[in-house]
Amino acid sequence: MVDKKYSVLRWKIIGGTMAFSLIPLFAIGLFVYNDFQTAYHTKITKNLSTMVGDKQQALDMFLDERTAQLRTMLYSHSPENLADKVYLQKLFNATQTSAQSFVDMGFIDQSGAHVAYVGPFALGEVNYKDADWFQKTLHKGHFISDVFMGFRRFPHFIIAVSRNVSGKTWVLRATVDSDVFDSLVQAVQVGRRGDAFLVNHNNIMQTHSRFHGPILEPVSLPNHRSFKGVRVEQTDISGRKMFLGTTWLDSLRWRLVILEDPSEELSALWRTTWLLAVACLIGILVITLGAVLMAQAIVRKVMLADREKSILDASLMQSSKMAALGKLAAGVAHEVNNPLTLIREGAGWLKDMLDDESPETMKNYEEFARSLDMIELHVDRAREVTHRMLGFGRRMEPLHENVDLNVLAEQTIRFLRQEALHRNIHIDTELAPDLPRVTTDGNQLQQVILNILDNALDAVGQDGQIWVSTASDECGEVLLTIRDDGPGMSSETLNHIFEPFYTTKSVGEGTGLGLSICFSIIEKLGGRIEVRSAPGEGSVFTIRLPRPQA
Repeated sequence: MVDKKYSVLRWKIIGGTMAFSLIPLFAIGLFVYNDFQTAYHTKITKNLSTMVGDKQQALDMFLDERTAQLRTMLYSHSPENLADKVYLQKLFNATQTSAQSFVDMGFIDQSGAHVAYVGPFALGEVNYKDADWFQKTLHKGHFISDVFMGFRRFPHFIIAVSRNVSGKTWVLRATVDSDVFDSLVQAVQVGRRGDAFLVNHNNIMQTHSRFHGPILEPVSLPNHRSFKGVRVEQTDISGRKMFLGTTWLDSLRWRLVILEDPSEELSALWRTTWLLAVACLIGILVITLGAVLMAQAIVRKVMLADREKSILDASLMQSSKMAALGKLAAGVAHEVNNPLTLIREGAGWLKDMLDDESPETMKNYEEFARSLDMIELHVDRAREVTHRMLGFGRRMEPLHENVDLNVLAEQTIRFLRQEALHRNIHIDTELAPDLPRVTTDGNQLQQVILNILDNALDAVGQDGQIWVSTASDECGEVLLTIRDDGPGMSSETLNHIFEPFYTTKSVGEGTGLGLSICFSIIEKLGGRIEVRSAPGEGSVFTIRLPRPQA
């Protein structure tokens, strides 16, 4: 157990040294990691922001160019020429040679009727006077629609421009090739989980997406409707953390969304994190080795100092023991020895007188004789108690004997039973019947129990209760617990109760050495003392002693 104390000290030194050594290491590592992480996140968000901005400009340019193409055709050719289907077909073919971005084209009068149509669909007889895009084109002069099904029964969107000629309004409309437009949007998809698509102001898909559904399907996105410019954030998309870059197009109320997978984008950061972790681990190993070597050296010094201190403790222990026993012996000599002597002499005198009487002529002769024998018996028992108490005052070398802790506790309680009754304090015992014996110094252990019980009596004062119990636990220890219902102790007092000369008693009532010596005795016997207390809840002292090895 003594070695265990130094082992605990060794681990405390190692732990403390490592803690104070690792704080700077972890602080530097955390600073480097955070700085690199911030820089890398900034780089990723900046690159994504640039990509979103560039793609937004490209999409706006595409739509502006298609709108300009239609406006140029409408304003460069007369309505009579555009109404000619053959002429319109030639214009359409010329447009497709430069950029195949339209599927069909139609020239419409102000009543919504197709005047001329070129394309793969049978839309020549369709009237658009009730179509929302047609009315908005008449009103605004040009219009780019959201993706819709329309008469074609498949998703598409159109660009339309209008012109007023001689009091009549004409509309030139073209359907944008979805494949061309989708490929333009999806060209910025990065990695295995990257995605790029367009949504309208209601988060309805306007282009195809790799992972978030087809055109015209709703998608769950952060609903940022009022921001301007490019917005980049890390958010949860369909249950997965993603980098999201988004901005509104200038041409119409569509929002460009570009998604990147952090696991792909942050792979370099994670590699750096692993390298940093390995460096920290090497540092920890070096610090641990140094802490262990330093702890070994310190513990050797402490062991040497403890051996020197034990010599001084032995003399201090004996002095305190004699002081305590002197007070107790004086009380016993005055309160017990003299009355016992008188009782013994009185009982002997009565027996002598009883011998002169005849058993036949004296009533209750046998009862008197038995009572006198009992008086002498109990006087002898009291003398034995006094004899044991005087044995405390003799200086003896430590013993290693097989001690029954239950018997030792009962004997010690008898010393203070009369004082407890005088103060109306009840001492209850709960002693384990199958308690294993312990190999220890019974006299020194009894001194510890006596001191703690005496302190408990002082703490209770009057009209209280003390509980003494024994038990054994699964850790191979035998326990003796002394609990009182006194006023308890504060945390400040608990921190100092085992310090020499520390006492809460009035001047002249205590030396402050009792618990300090008790702690030293139990420690030398290979055990330990535990204390629990709080103001208003009493105090609990637990003595833990090791079982003898089998």
